[in-house]
Amino acid sequence: MGWLDALRGIAALVVVFDHSSYTFMADFRRELMPQFNTSRYAIMVFFLVSGYVIPASLERRGCVRTFWIGRIVRVYPLAAAVVAMLLAAHLLGVAEIRDFGGQSATTVIVAHATMLQELLGTPNLLLVLWTLSYEMSFYLLVVALFTVRLHQRSAAVAVVLAVLAAVSVTAGVMLPASSLSGLVGTGPLIGFASIAMAVAIGCASARSPVVRGFGGVVGGVLALLLVLFNGTVPLWEGLVILAVMFLGTAVYRAEHGQGTWRRAAGAAVTVVVCAVGSAYWYGNGDHFVQRGWIIAFLMAVLTFGAGLLVRRRRIPRLLTGLGTISYSVYLVHPVLLAVIDGTVGRRRQDSPVLEVAFFAALLPLCLLTYRCVEVPGQAWGRRFARSRPGGCPRGLP
Repeated sequence: MGWLDALRGIAALVVVFDHSSYTFMADFRRELMPQFNTSRYAIMVFFLVSGYVIPASLERRGCVRTFWIGRIVRVYPLAAAVVAMLLAAHLLGVAEIRDFGGQSATTVIVAHATMLQELLGTPNLLLVLWTLSYEMSFYLLVVALFTVRLHQRSAAVAVVLAVLAAVSVTAGVMLPASSLSGLVGTGPLIGFASIAMAVAIGCASARSPVVRGFGGVVGGVLALLLVLFNGTVPLWEGLVILAVMFLGTAVYRAEHGQGTWRRAAGAAVTVVVCAVGSAYWYGNGDHFVQRGWIIAFLMAVLTFGAGLLVRRRRIPRLLTGLGTISYSVYLVHPVLLAVIDGTVGRRRQDSPVLEVAFFAALLPLCLLTYRCVEVPGQAWGRRFARSRPGGCPRGLP
């Protein structure tokens, strides 16, 4: 799996550059973004890697309950620690937090507790948390397919989602951001979604096949509804994100003999054509420039393909090490940037030296959060899962 860690490490560094360049290299960033959207490149690499890894993690365990324990202890401890750091910096007056548009503290906390805040009409405490909402949606969909025994159809799911993306944009289906929140209200939607998610995870983790299937379907429907009707990115892009993750799963299945390479290649061609076609048809939007998005997407696919080609070769330890701490890199850097922006302020002229210095300060800090937060959290999760072996029913697909 060293090649996957290397891809994570590369993507994390690109995300850091994308955000830190606002502070240290704003002029260069303005010239680069129309040609190459670094943010979209990095997140598409992350989503391809997640698609490859996450379903394999569930199926290797064969237990939805253990899967959810693993995901929770992987994602939540560091996210909570980083949010706490941001709030502490805000209270000390050295960083600012986003305006939540009049939402109560309760709704903001509950929305973030589900990790679906981006899809629940709630601004993210940290900008980068929006991708975790799509990750959580993917988890719910993967569990849904697993519980109804359709998890082997990854290539078909990727193709369907990609085609739907292309159809939606060519048909001119342009829903406003957070449509469901606007229709029923943000508070009621957060309440409904949090209850539905708890029911979905609880039931999908049960021993009864009927209850498991019910929980899986509830979670899958919830994820699809939120991505389709309450995202902040255009509808077609939300569908492309899901298609990309299932494409990563299709590649995993082909490599491990659970599917054919022809099927995976067909899914890859379809996803790429539909994604590029959708971006081209959609044209210039508020959050990206057409050419920059397309080039970034194609480069992400090529990067993943290059990693796949060298997967059996020795990967430099520097890259695998970066991949190991990539989650810390991804979540910690916005806090450090917020403190810099709130104290020193942004540079008026580009400063590559300060850009490099930021990376030099960030990486040791991320190694610290990895060892002090991520590792203990995952170790506790493994002990907790082993202490309750009876919760995993036998005979799962």
